[in-house]
Amino acid sequence: MSDKKKAIENLGRRHFLRNSAVTGVAGAGLAGGFGAGALMNSRQARAAENGVEVAPGELDEYYGFWSGGHQGEVRVLGIPSMRELMRIPVFNIDSATGWGITNESKRIMGDSARFLNGDCHHPHISMTDGRYDGKYLFINDKANTRVARIRLDIMKTDKITTIPNVQAIHGLRLQKVPHTKYVFANAELPIPQVNDGRDLENPENYFTMFNAIDAESMEVAWQVIVDGNLDNTDADYTGRFVASTCYNSEKGMTLADTMRAERDWVVVFDVDAIEAAVAAGEFETLGDSEVPVLDGRKGSKLTRYIPIPKNPHGLNTSPDGQYFIANGKLSPTCSIIGIDKLPALFDDAIEPRDTVLAEPELGLGPLHTTFDGRGNAYTTLFIDSQVAKWNIEDAIRAYNGEEVNYIRQKLDVHYQPGHNHASLTETRDADGKWLVVLSKFSKDRFLPVGPLHPENDQLIDISGEEMKLVHDGPTFAEPHDCILARADQISPSRIWSRDDPTFAETVAMAEADGVNIETENKVIRDGNKVRVYMISVAPQFGLTEFKVKQGDEVTVVVTNLDQVEDLTHGFVMVNHGASMEIGPQQTASVTFTADKPGVHWYYCSWFCHAMHMEMTGRMLVEKA
Repeated sequence: MSDKKKAIENLGRRHFLRNSAVTGVAGAGLAGGFGAGALMNSRQARAAENGVEVAPGELDEYYGFWSGGHQGEVRVLGIPSMRELMRIPVFNIDSATGWGITNESKRIMGDSARFLNGDCHHPHISMTDGRYDGKYLFINDKANTRVARIRLDIMKTDKITTIPNVQAIHGLRLQKVPHTKYVFANAELPIPQVNDGRDLENPENYFTMFNAIDAESMEVAWQVIVDGNLDNTDADYTGRFVASTCYNSEKGMTLADTMRAERDWVVVFDVDAIEAAVAAGEFETLGDSEVPVLDGRKGSKLTRYIPIPKNPHGLNTSPDGQYFIANGKLSPTCSIIGIDKLPALFDDAIEPRDTVLAEPELGLGPLHTTFDGRGNAYTTLFIDSQVAKWNIEDAIRAYNGEEVNYIRQKLDVHYQPGHNHASLTETRDADGKWLVVLSKFSKDRFLPVGPLHPENDQLIDISGEEMKLVHDGPTFAEPHDCILARADQISPSRIWSRDDPTFAETVAMAEADGVNIETENKVIRDGNKVRVYMISVAPQFGLTEFKVKQGDEVTVVVTNLDQVEDLTHGFVMVNHGASMEIGPQQTASVTFTADKPGVHWYYCSWFCHAMHMEMTGRMLVEKA
């Protein structure tokens, strides 16, 4: 047996087929044959050569969590394949899962369930000691001033909080050490305080606030009122400092008004001082809210204002914990702020501009910066449609007068990039493998689909000296930002736990009705309210019919007793706008009005069995 044949036999079948396909592409033209390799297209061959192929049955190295933009959801992708794995509804209505339709989801959404829209911007994963702990993912809703929490064990939203006294939550980041005690959220748009009709025509009395939400309770812990407005934010690795950009220090009400000042600023918040002030009672409350509101305007001991070039946007912390980097937007520069200088700034030992270590010129429209953990930064240039790779220490040396080129490379991206994100970049463990760029325009990249174009996500290999574009693909609609975590840092459950708090209130309702929802199928009438309890085991509902009267408020509770992973049932009541997902060992409920007499079928909407189509039942509605 030849050495070549022995080597082939030692390969796994999957790797053998893949490797033969790659070599087949290279040799097809010479051999003139039509072998397995000739079936691989050029895109697949390039992916294999670049090391990004994830073959069928193989798993990705990273989870990617994408904000769904105006869809109001979070999308889960595998990296580097860029395969979409799941969509997690958050601020939107989702008929597949019943989010916003089921009683359980409406309880989580609370009073804000009345909103039918959301605008997700910044997803971030909870941390312990500056490393992802895989417990929660947090996301903001700019449209309706909310912050949501997603449990990463079940990939479901479990808390939504509306932030009082402010409008338009935009920048969101988390406390990194010693753990994520706070979710920090910026309210972007100033409003009167209190916003009850007073000061409508007096913008000088408009203000906005920096907000801290307790990550466990999801209650707003405190708010700090500031001058100007607030845009993006990030926290340091000591737990003490958080910085935010301000692009409208003028509090202008029009575009021209926001351009008057020569500079804007970065606001730095001293979390230790804020907590001490809250403990000492040095706060007020506004309107109906009981949240402590502290004064962080200029002259406050709680904040410092660092002047930087006009209309900054992104604010990013380097993984070594040394720098805040504020991105210029209207200036071709970024401002590098030395975090180790901030204690002296709060002691009034230095001037605010003394904290700025460099302002490297990168290109037109710098928006966001990410890092590879090797001392390099990657900044999106919106106007230039490029990513600039540059070295932070060299930029500081150049700012101090040395002749050194800090730009390492510029790579064209398509087109007008906004956020970018490198693998593990928000943690101590930034590994410099992958960079995702979220571009706002796609123009000529994909098949035309009418006046509304898709946008473009691009994956770039940054593991070597040069950036290499290895994937681009369309996305919808305006997914604002993303975050990448190693697959081993996330541990999703395979089936539901029967004591999960998500449906605890529904279980308690059944217990009050004297129903064991794991063993009984039962109809409970309480006046004109009817509660229908049924078990589901593929391919049958525990009740194949039940009878109600016209006008009854009907609550259907389904418990899925199947224990097989991936064996999800659905419940849809035809012509009643009622649908929900019930995963294995989950209980879910939906309420609707039986407003029309007659026969109304219900069916399982998730394909669960060879006899799935037969998994049906009838609601018989008697005339009133």
